[in-house]
Amino acid sequence: MKLSRRTFLKSSGVATAGLAVATAVPEKFLLWAEEAGLIKATYVPTFCEICFWKCGAIAKVLNGRVVKLDGNPVHGNSRGKLCARGNGGIGLLYDKDRLKSPLINVGKRGEGKYRKASWDEALGLVAEKMKGIKQQHGPEAMALFTHGAPTDHFLPLLSAYGTQNVGMPSFAQCRGPRDVGYELTFGEGPGSPERVDMINSKVIVLIGSHLGENMHNSQVQDFTEGLGRGAKLIVVDPRFSIAAGKAQQWLPIRPASDLALLLAWINIIITEGMYDRPYLDQFAEGFSDLAQAVSHCTPQWAEQETDIPAAQIMETARMMGQNAPAVTIHPGRHATWYGDDVQRSRALAILTALLGSWGRSGGLFMATKGSLTKGESKPFPEPGKEPLNTGGYPFAGAEGVTQAIREATISGAPYPIKGWFVSGTNLLKALPDQKRTLEAINKLDLLVVVDVMPMDTAMMADVILPECSYLERYDALAIGKGKSLSVSLRQPVIKPLYESQPGWWIAKELANRLDLADYFPWTTYEEKIKAQCVTAGISYDDLKKLGSLTIPDTAAPYITPENQPVFKTASGKIELSSKELKEKGFDPVPVYVRHPQPPEGFFRLTYGRSAVHTFSRTTNNPALNELYKENEVWINAKKAQALGLKNGEYVLLINQDGAKSNRIRVKATQRIREDMVYMVHGWGSTPKELSRSSLKGADDQGLVTRYAVDPIAGSTGMRVNFVKLQKEA
Repeated sequence: MKLSRRTFLKSSGVATAGLAVATAVPEKFLLWAEEAGLIKATYVPTFCEICFWKCGAIAKVLNGRVVKLDGNPVHGNSRGKLCARGNGGIGLLYDKDRLKSPLINVGKRGEGKYRKASWDEALGLVAEKMKGIKQQHGPEAMALFTHGAPTDHFLPLLSAYGTQNVGMPSFAQCRGPRDVGYELTFGEGPGSPERVDMINSKVIVLIGSHLGENMHNSQVQDFTEGLGRGAKLIVVDPRFSIAAGKAQQWLPIRPASDLALLLAWINIIITEGMYDRPYLDQFAEGFSDLAQAVSHCTPQWAEQETDIPAAQIMETARMMGQNAPAVTIHPGRHATWYGDDVQRSRALAILTALLGSWGRSGGLFMATKGSLTKGESKPFPEPGKEPLNTGGYPFAGAEGVTQAIREATISGAPYPIKGWFVSGTNLLKALPDQKRTLEAINKLDLLVVVDVMPMDTAMMADVILPECSYLERYDALAIGKGKSLSVSLRQPVIKPLYESQPGWWIAKELANRLDLADYFPWTTYEEKIKAQCVTAGISYDDLKKLGSLTIPDTAAPYITPENQPVFKTASGKIELSSKELKEKGFDPVPVYVRHPQPPEGFFRLTYGRSAVHTFSRTTNNPALNELYKENEVWINAKKAQALGLKNGEYVLLINQDGAKSNRIRVKATQRIREDMVYMVHGWGSTPKELSRSSLKGADDQGLVTRYAVDPIAGSTGMRVNFVKLQKEA
């Protein structure tokens, strides 16, 4: 479009009102004006929250409008690049469907009848209800469900209030059993981001980890760089994923038999003497118990369980053994599969140890020993009652077992839960058995939700508090513990739009009304961050200008004579046979147990991620929705033909308990086993306020009516449901 300077000024109102009004001008005109030298861009570094990788971003701002996001080249998680999701930050910022003002429910829960309220009224109502619950039932009757950056604001608030009933889906519905499995073996988890040294690997092994679809920026960069340098790739996945397309060895395993394969690999590594004896002699214990426990786990035995030929099992084991220790056995991320997930993760960790890959180049590197204090704060009150969030599971993590809080809410035992405070998570799309979640919500005296968008759980709330997007706020410093210690700053790129407010402000204002102001002794969050930088000896001005700083002399990723590992296990060594598990009555070495297979006419339901979406958080994002508008159900082409289903037609999914999905398109493909179906997680949201995604695609979580609880950690194995396909009427 060709425009003269005068035409631009006239159309934008700049000629009479000045450039300040140009924020309402279409973006293409702003870009033209910049090229013409009429306005000048400013660049503000921050870090992303579209997913939880916290990639560094630099926002380009023209006259108060964000027009572009780029990766920050000095940030370790982006290295100058952003994925599609990261570029979707602008879509979130300017989404017309955003929550714009506080809302108070004036109908029954779930009816969606709300009236606008002032912040003073909404916060006053929340504080009044919370005080009432505390007075009548005690502070433990309030529970916090949280995830991501809001946790840094609302966890202190609820802790100061007096409750430790906290649940984060990141534990019981995602990474929990993986972290516990590695902690029981090495004394610490594999990190987040995972400390996988794929750039230097000779062999990379992915077990159900579909890198390239689950788009974690820096890890995908390392993955592709490692492959480019010649690393061999082994992919274990019943679906021919994008990663499988890059593999030298694809093992289309029978779902639920992964532990059998891992034990067979361990058996081969031991019986053929491919383990790192000097490494194990120095750092590990329990080898003889391990060897005895897996002695029957032969490749021939595993073939019967996994559908993988014994010859391929042996070939892939030797590929690892002959290239050790530069072998990355990826720990995975979403690990809640079948209910024995801690032991499956233990097997991954044990295999890593046998190959000598922990703390070695090309394997899993050690976290930096550097640290950064969060600053002093007033001690929180001790709970008057035992927290319920561990559910009685001996190795449940501090992030809590979400469904244990849910069950206590329904039963009122051992004491009542009367209020939920929810931030940064959409529980109806995160927890299994949605009917149970709805039953718990309807038992509450108070449900408060802090969110940017009108998500499913938000639209069940008594009070909705609109948080501004990450591009409009300060949040806690991000401390990166990769090969070196790093510190990153999230700062406002523009002022909050509408009546939305940052999470720190909401927490502080609520604290004032709850007589907890002493726990928030700063005026602004920037003031708090500056004080933390002074304590840590970091230049706040440099951090604000660059967005991220790497702390010198904190890198110690590999084991050397001068840099010896510390294993925080009970024995102080790598535990191939776990003393802690044995003391609690569990198998000290993982034992394979066969899982039920789909009944006749049914398929195992599996789910995963899209490279352009983050759970249900982004399905309504205007930029990302355009790239992927609704999910599909993958089914083997031969099975589809037998059922009379055509590629692209709509079907309904019905599970073993009669739960029925929304309509979903068929993707008939040879890239999946015949005994399963697959869909991208996060679709099928119901609020009509989500104009692009409401009732689009099918909700996998609505079909997860059953789950297998891991007895060690309390996490929920959710790949235990079976579905059949029915043509849409």
